[in-house]
Amino acid sequence: MGSIYLIRHGQASFGADDYDVLSPVGVRQAEVVGAHLAQLGIRLDRCISGSLRRQQHTANTALAQLHAASLQPAELEVDPAFNEFDADAVIRALLPALLPEEPEALHILRNAAQHRAEFQRLFAILIGRWISGHHDTAELQSWQAFSAQVHDGLQRLLQRADTKQNIAVFTSGGTITALLHLVTGIPVAQAFELNWQIVNTSLSCLKFRGSEVTLASFNSHVHLQLLKAPELITYR
Repeated sequence: MGSIYLIRHGQASFGADDYDVLSPVGVRQAEVVGAHLAQLGIRLDRCISGSLRRQQHTANTALAQLHAASLQPAELEVDPAFNEFDADAVIRALLPALLPEEPEALHILRNAAQHRAEFQRLFAILIGRWISGHHDTAELQSWQAFSAQVHDGLQRLLQRADTKQNIAVFTSGGTITALLHLVTGIPVAQAFELNWQIVNTSLSCLKFRGSEVTLASFNSHVHLQLLKAPELITYR
């Protein structure tokens, strides 16, 4: 069987003007996961990233570690199907209807770095509304459309894959959640409960034979745990 390693990007710049930039911690996480793959002796026959900067930066930083170990991974391919959903767009579209129930929501979301717990609570409510399909708007990509985008990316990957290939996909938490739902059939709401636990640069593994895909492991971050540096275990 072949293996698809789903690697979440390193820590981004939560609360900054531009989220789509790795923090110094995120860069270090990417180095560590690359070194971990090199230590395992994994030769990557294909390497794919979404088109977001944090995804590509994670990929290039990790792959540099494999090059340094003379494992010579494949050149990085970019497929926007593995991009994250637009969380800002979800917030903008669905926040107005939430404000009567949560009058402080706008202040909390604008100052997310200072209100992390409250931000997460409100964001989970908004995501719940988004995935329900009952609050779709013409301006916002629906959950169904996002899931179909990820499904199409997986199918393209499988159509070009050989059975025994090792493939790395550098992506994001929401995309991994969609794949978890698509591959296992777990309800979307339960998949998003797991989403909140996905660690930056964690490894989830899919096994495939032809078009058949199964989940082999989820959210492994032993490469970070072994360093005994709690600051490297982050979720955004």
